[in-house]
Amino acid sequence: MTLLTFRFAPSPNGELHLGHAYSALLNQQMAARAGGRLLLRIEDIDVIRCTPEFEAGIFRDLEWLGLHWERPVRRQSEHFAQYQAVLDRLIAEDLVYPAFMSRGEIRAFIAETGNRGRGWPRDPDGVPLYPPLDKALPASERKRRIAENMPFAWRLDVEAAMARAPGALSWTEFTDETMSATRAIEAQPQDWGDVIVARRDVPTSYHLAVVVDDALQGVSHVVRGRDLYSATGVQRLLQELLGLPVPRYFHHRLILGPDGRKLSKSFKDTGVAALRQAGMSPQDVARLVGL
Repeated sequence: MTLLTFRFAPSPNGELHLGHAYSALLNQQMAARAGGRLLLRIEDIDVIRCTPEFEAGIFRDLEWLGLHWERPVRRQSEHFAQYQAVLDRLIAEDLVYPAFMSRGEIRAFIAETGNRGRGWPRDPDGVPLYPPLDKALPASERKRRIAENMPFAWRLDVEAAMARAPGALSWTEFTDETMSATRAIEAQPQDWGDVIVARRDVPTSYHLAVVVDDALQGVSHVVRGRDLYSATGVQRLLQELLGLPVPRYFHHRLILGPDGRKLSKSFKDTGVAALRQAGMSPQDVARLVGL
């Protein structure tokens, strides 16, 4: 009998906050309830912002919270060759294209479109969708720009990808923490437009790395925050294109700050380390997040 496999996958680009604590503890609780495994994955493809110091802090905080995970830990930065192989496959199948527009050029294009009386679509996070200009570039022009070392990112041609994906895209979502009921969710990857799947200097993105990792690690259940609910559609599309197994999902509630906004590393919300230093116990933290 195959054990159910859960994972907690933080990025070492800041200190863990209460929202991370809730997600980590919830994954452990659900894995224990199901008699399954818990993995820890370090998602450190951002080699600029992710640091060994933040990674060490993650281990300290999780150990203090009482988390137990299987070793060895998978670090994404150690597996760029695996992501490159998958990217090469997408390139060979004409499912991605090099996108050269800078942020300024994107803003100018959208502003010009707006001046002509048309609005511009935005993704579920409110970011304008990428313009279609680069997708229409001839292959010779793409090769010339790449040869001249112009900055670019590899973007998924969502229209081509949707045409290649067999049948309707959906995923199975658990409706509560007990995993006693599920519902089928229709995936809407087109809502995100042509998302980035890799950069010139880093052969992957969050979307690509996470589906590859979940498949390689045998993750059967993805338990993560509600803020990633819509992004699941893009990941389902990549799973279909690459023939990868599809985990079951549970997108849990978010821990909000006093002002009602989602906790964030960038705003330096109260972190797990700060709570520990203030004299709180792991049990206090668990109660604080409602576990």
